[in-house]
Amino acid sequence: MNPPERQQPLIFVVDDDPAALGELTALLSAVGFACHGYSTSKSAVAAAESLQPDLILSDVALPETGGVEMCQRIQQNPALAGVPAMFLSAGQVPDIIHRSNGVHGAYFLRKPPDPEVLIELIGRALQQAGAAPCQRCSAAAQEKGAAVPSPLLSAR
Repeated sequence: MNPPERQQPLIFVVDDDPAALGELTALLSAVGFACHGYSTSKSAVAAAESLQPDLILSDVALPETGGVEMCQRIQQNPALAGVPAMFLSAGQVPDIIHRSNGVHGAYFLRKPPDPEVLIELIGRALQQAGAAPCQRCSAAAQEKGAAVPSPLLSAR
C-alpha cells in the first residue's frame, strides 16, 4: 500500500487522558500538522494501515496495550515499519529509552511537554525519517511565536 499524498505530515496522537489528547491535537493542528487523536491503542492500530501516519506521538502508559507495544504492532506492517515514534509520560519510566529504540523512538518527553520543544522535536523526527516537511507549519508557527521545525534547527 502506497502512502497517501498529503500537504502536511500526519501525526497520530494517542493518549487516554481526554484533556491531554485535546491539548496536543489542538497545538499540533494550530501549527499546521494534520492530526488524528486516539484514546486507545486499539483504535490507533486499526487506523494506521489505511491512514499511514508520518509520526506517532503516544503516552507510554495506555490501558490495554502500552504506547511502545502499540508502536510495535503498527510497525509490523512493512509499509509502516519506519514510522518514527515519540513518547510522553507524567512518570518516571526507567527503561523507556531502551524499549523505544526498537520502535524508532525518536524522543521521550515528560508531561506536560513544552509546546515549543515538542514542535521542534517533531520537526526533527520527521526530517530524520525523510518525511516531507509541513509547508504550512513554519508560517503558522511563526505567527503564533512558536518554535519552528526547520532544517536550520534540525542541523544543530
